[in-house]
Amino acid sequence: MPTLLLVDGSSYLYRAFHALPDLRNSAGEPTGAVRGVLSMLRRLESQYAAEYRACVFDAKGKTFREDWYPEYKAHRPPMPDDLRVQIEPLHEGVEAEGWPLLMIDGVEADDVIGTLTRHAVEAGWEVVISTGDKDLTQLVQPGVRWVNTMTEEVLDEAGVTDKFGVPPERIVDYLSLVGDTVDNVPGVEKCGPKTAVKWLTQYGTLDALIEHADEVGGKVGENLRRHLDFLPMGRKLVTVRTDLDLPFEPDDLRARGDDKPRLKKLYERMEFRSWLRDLDGRTEVVPAEAEPADDEPEGRDYVTILSWDDFDAWLAKIEAAELTAFDTETTSLEPMKARLVGMSFAVEPGQAAYLPLAHRGADAPEQLPLDEVLEKLRPWLESDKHAKLGQNLKYDAHVLANHGIALRGIREDTLLESYVLESDKPHDMDSLAARHLGVKTISYTEVCGKGAKQIGFDEVAVDRATEYAAEDADITLRLHRRFARQFERESRLADLYRDIELPTMQVLFGMERTGVLIDAFVLAQHSEELGRRMHELEREAHELAGQPFNLGSPKQLGEILFGKLGLPVVKKTATGQPSTDEDVLSQLADDYPLPKLLLEHRGFAKLKSTYADKLPRMVDPRTGRVHTSFSQATAVTGRLASSDPNLQNIPIRTPEGRRIRQAFIAPRDHLIVSADYSQIELRIMAHLSNDARLLEAFANGEDVHRATASEVFGAPPAEVTNEQRRYAKVINFGLIYGMSAHGLARNLGIERSAAQGWIDRYFARYPGVARYMDRTRAEARERGYVETVFGRRLYLPEIRAQQAGRRQGAERAAINAPMQGTAADLIKRAMIAVDRWLSAEKMKSRLVLQVHDELVLEVPNSELARIREELPKLMGGVAELAVPLLVEVGAGDNWDEAH
Repeated sequence: MPTLLLVDGSSYLYRAFHALPDLRNSAGEPTGAVRGVLSMLRRLESQYAAEYRACVFDAKGKTFREDWYPEYKAHRPPMPDDLRVQIEPLHEGVEAEGWPLLMIDGVEADDVIGTLTRHAVEAGWEVVISTGDKDLTQLVQPGVRWVNTMTEEVLDEAGVTDKFGVPPERIVDYLSLVGDTVDNVPGVEKCGPKTAVKWLTQYGTLDALIEHADEVGGKVGENLRRHLDFLPMGRKLVTVRTDLDLPFEPDDLRARGDDKPRLKKLYERMEFRSWLRDLDGRTEVVPAEAEPADDEPEGRDYVTILSWDDFDAWLAKIEAAELTAFDTETTSLEPMKARLVGMSFAVEPGQAAYLPLAHRGADAPEQLPLDEVLEKLRPWLESDKHAKLGQNLKYDAHVLANHGIALRGIREDTLLESYVLESDKPHDMDSLAARHLGVKTISYTEVCGKGAKQIGFDEVAVDRATEYAAEDADITLRLHRRFARQFERESRLADLYRDIELPTMQVLFGMERTGVLIDAFVLAQHSEELGRRMHELEREAHELAGQPFNLGSPKQLGEILFGKLGLPVVKKTATGQPSTDEDVLSQLADDYPLPKLLLEHRGFAKLKSTYADKLPRMVDPRTGRVHTSFSQATAVTGRLASSDPNLQNIPIRTPEGRRIRQAFIAPRDHLIVSADYSQIELRIMAHLSNDARLLEAFANGEDVHRATASEVFGAPPAEVTNEQRRYAKVINFGLIYGMSAHGLARNLGIERSAAQGWIDRYFARYPGVARYMDRTRAEARERGYVETVFGRRLYLPEIRAQQAGRRQGAERAAINAPMQGTAADLIKRAMIAVDRWLSAEKMKSRLVLQVHDELVLEVPNSELARIREELPKLMGGVAELAVPLLVEVGAGDNWDEAH
């Protein structure tokens, strides 16, 4: 059965332009949208084997819909110049890569796609519609799928119903009710998706709803009746036509081969260098970031190890290999609970093996006994001489530790390689394979399903499991070879990976394995107190509102704040309703008591649900401890992230937050020790800016906030008031985070002109800081990234954005990112230094947590004096900056006492 692949080129053109950084060639021509759309077309080629295909664009000029309704699309801003100039080269590239390109005057791309879809379905063909436009889901039917390559979302009829709450045949009715703000098609006022689904579920169709409009109550019912006259026009506008008289049929759209001379000319103009290198031998989809390689396999040879002979043969291979890609398949994603289902290995590209160990089911073949296999593999797994490579090997180390095996010989990790090379992009294997190898891998959901129907990996058929698991090992090996070549050209990034990220992974494994002890009784008491306080706040809120309402309902909250009390609307949600998010409440809390009370209630509710109630349930019954997971590859700045539970966001500025920390305790005859870098980001600012006055203040051990107050307010340090010091502290940290005069004024509750005056005086007294900020912004615009002291790259895709708000946000990030990133690098180096010292000295003290600029240890009483003495030296000596690194050490029976 033929397949017709239809691409909504106009949809992807706009999305690529706004999603990608402002890429340009050496002549200054913008190239990002061209590159993005062509990459998407290449990816589609690999995913859908379609004999017939077309890329459809909107033609210039008016369409019939504007004749029906002159306001149609009237509010759309004009096309940005940087996008307009990319249309011609994009069309050139689409045609040169073998895609029929369609544009029909007077109609939209949607209608061309709709008509071709109808003709193809009538001929018995399959159709794939690739777009980001929800309107085209109305075309989904048996044999027709809707695909969004930017989100990897694929919708059939059931998928449309799950996503929107109505089947494809009701999408037109749904859109008529909710409207389309992009195309300026008004819907029923205050009728959001939920209301539309409710009405269509109750009445069946839009026509039936119109007939029964008098039955619909409330304000929204009134709005519906007021909108009745426009509904037929609205439905007409959102209906995709399928009856156009086109000058071609689906069988005229056969895919063509590449026009290499045209492509070469285009790639040279756009400076798509990797595509140019790839042009002569292109056999598979290769995205923009990929580079050619001479070690790609001609095919795949994946085997299943089911006999001892096969096992011995592969054991000999991995024992002889310089580097083995290794992966585990397990029963759970939770590291401390996961048990082995199987293991995979690869030593050469295209050759891999899967060793099933615990697959079950009537059709499962006889497998080698898990315990015997592990004992035979133990010498290799625990050998530091046999080098292993993996994708997130920290997880695999936990899995093996659950079986009593200590994984050693970890040499490479593609998750961390990717993170160091491209921190701003996804690092999962499916994304990496598509981005760097042009390969669509088998996803976990393809093997195990999703949602309620998902099965465990131990229930997957062994032959299918082999395809998936062996591919993982093979792809990991191929990715590493690509990354290794990049590191050869980027020595500073290679050092960052080798000297910081890989050793940090080993330290984090030990911390996760150790866990932290908590006092469930303290948390239970705190939960009860928080519950009482929340009840009191709820009663006070009802009194302020003059009526009871649900504090957790945004709808009811909006009605009270903006309807009954008449508070000013700060911003609106995507559905046009007044927002009641935390930022809005924070702004309103400066002037109104109810928003301030609501924020306090929300804070208590979060503490209660996230920590006081949840932490005791997360204690591992085998260890009696809570085991958080630390991620190295989440924050683009290099900071670690903590999850399940997240222990990095416990508030410490309130007594209630500190009570949570009081529940983190030391075992008998031990103390909790906290070692914290003092004012680390300000010290890094002094180092980076080389400002003479700032360097002097730190070198002399001055109170830097008092010194700043003295400079800004023109008073001798001894005469600086506490209020002036507080203002200076806000200025110091605010400027690090790119705070504007408006932000500073709001933060301090002063006039904007006064705030601007203080900022001006600050820069006059610290000219080195001003020069650093100007220089950093300029370098960021030129390179597209900034760097930490240790060479970590922090990419800023919005730094050349046309929209001022996005560009200014990137400029603020450019100032802060080197400081925050350097601080992250320093704390990682500190963790490594402390961990190595503890191990070398055979100390019983253990690292248990890392939070921002702080290390937390569990220390026997007998080692406390030595720990207090050595930690400041170890942590202060991890780098030579222009200012000293000061470390403050505290100890106590719990975390709060120690900090």
